[in-house]
Amino acid sequence: MSGHAMKKGNADAQETRIGVFICHCGSNIAGYLDCEAVTKYATTLPGVVYAKNNLYTCSEAGIGEIKSAIAEHKLNRVVVASCSPRTHMPLFKSACGEAGLNPYLFEMVNIRDQCSWVHMQEREEATGKAMDLVRMGVAKATFLEPQEDIESSLVRRAVVIGGGMAGLSAAEALGDMGMEVILVEREPRLGGLLRRINRIAPRGGSAAELIEERISRVQSRDNIKICLESEVTAVGGYIGNYEVTVRDRAGQESQETVGCIVVATGGVPLVPEGLFGYNGRNVITQIELEERLKSGPLDATRVVMIQCAGARSAERPYCSRICCLTAVKNAIYIKEQNPEADVHILYRDIQMYGAENERLLWESRGMGVRYDVYNVERPPVVKEDVVEFYQPLMGQVYDLPYDLVVLSTPVVAREDAPAISQLMRIPIDQNNFFLEAHAKLRPLDFATDGIFLCGSARYPATVGEARAQGLGAASRAGTVLFKDKLVTSALVAAINPETCVGCQGCLMVCPYGAIRFDTQRGVCEVNTILCKGCGNCASTCPSQSVVLKGFSPKQLLSQIRVMLS
Repeated sequence: MSGHAMKKGNADAQETRIGVFICHCGSNIAGYLDCEAVTKYATTLPGVVYAKNNLYTCSEAGIGEIKSAIAEHKLNRVVVASCSPRTHMPLFKSACGEAGLNPYLFEMVNIRDQCSWVHMQEREEATGKAMDLVRMGVAKATFLEPQEDIESSLVRRAVVIGGGMAGLSAAEALGDMGMEVILVEREPRLGGLLRRINRIAPRGGSAAELIEERISRVQSRDNIKICLESEVTAVGGYIGNYEVTVRDRAGQESQETVGCIVVATGGVPLVPEGLFGYNGRNVITQIELEERLKSGPLDATRVVMIQCAGARSAERPYCSRICCLTAVKNAIYIKEQNPEADVHILYRDIQMYGAENERLLWESRGMGVRYDVYNVERPPVVKEDVVEFYQPLMGQVYDLPYDLVVLSTPVVAREDAPAISQLMRIPIDQNNFFLEAHAKLRPLDFATDGIFLCGSARYPATVGEARAQGLGAASRAGTVLFKDKLVTSALVAAINPETCVGCQGCLMVCPYGAIRFDTQRGVCEVNTILCKGCGNCASTCPSQSVVLKGFSPKQLLSQIRVMLS
């Protein structure tokens, strides 16, 4: 139990003393509604003994005012009306704890995202709505109850699934932190797709040298156990105490208890069967071209590259991002090997994000690489010795003689991604790439705590991006593994065993597998470590035996009543 969780402050006092803080958020809120009027209105609400408006409540000065008001006015509830709870609620709860008030006696009202930003042209109405939201927040705060954080032990070990650039980077970083790491790779060798690459864009370094250096660094660490030709077959437990089953080529299984899991399973280049006459001989893919370039100079002198081969289509509507960079990089390498070579790139759009990549595109043009846009409605046709394509800008059809056609195919998710998704209860998107918890706020986390994501398993990534994400995932895992114990929110579901009828409806709607059925007692139980407080079970229970702490019927109904009144 954390220190501040034990402090109930004045929560046990009979008189409810609520402090309300209205944030201007610069012009984000104050620019579109009357914060002073909302503050004045807050003083009229039942239980409110102090109300204050701040320019930035999340600033050091604003946090100081909250702490001072708790002591000076003997507040036993605090309401802050400002921006998104997702980003700032932990800060405000921490401030309450530091001032001696139980952090769970804090309520946050979102008058930015849910009010000022959606009513920018309606100042009067926005002000009225802000008053309504504050009134509801105060009503709920009246019935808040002190809670105690949930604590659990943890194992300072991690398993990294995948031995490509992202997985190797994550394993190495965790090893450098002093953690014991189990690196699981299904192939006989480490390195992933990078073993098939010739040069790395945009600077042209040797892929073989880079990956061998990374592998040797991982292999040299005594605290990294490498499991080749192995796969994870079962995952149980929860953050800090995951039970992972690893099976090797011989079928032998080992049980590993770890605190965190890093998913770095990568992606694979699409094999474009049936597209543009692909045959693997004179019509090949970019990854196959990379393998040929590794073997020596290309014997073909007339090369036509076709972009978006199998991408941005009904089957795969996404842009793979790295295909254009790969094509430009390989075109430059071919011209460096043979300046007389004729390299022609047919594209729909060019995706060369980043200043260095953009310079690479213009460098290729200067070397004589030719670019022509094609119409997706009339895609190029690969014939026996020419590529026929319609140039929409000129309105004409052209024939390009070729010795070699190279198809730029997208990176696609691995076939076993859905199985891994079910194994660890982690989501995948419509293209079977793993789905992070939040694209901006938690880009390397899963919604399931203690499991992290990096590399092309998340979305097609360059070598640099895969390495950076691997380091990032290791850092995120480190925030868990370096703790002496895990402390999680007390706002979880609770089931009353005296009224539970054992219908198990809550088991079916729980997305985190946090509920189990006790066959001996005939009732359901909540694993508070796994529970994320989504409330599905509370809304489903026919006997109303499930209560979500912090969102009890009494608290929610109080908000509804004051809104309707």
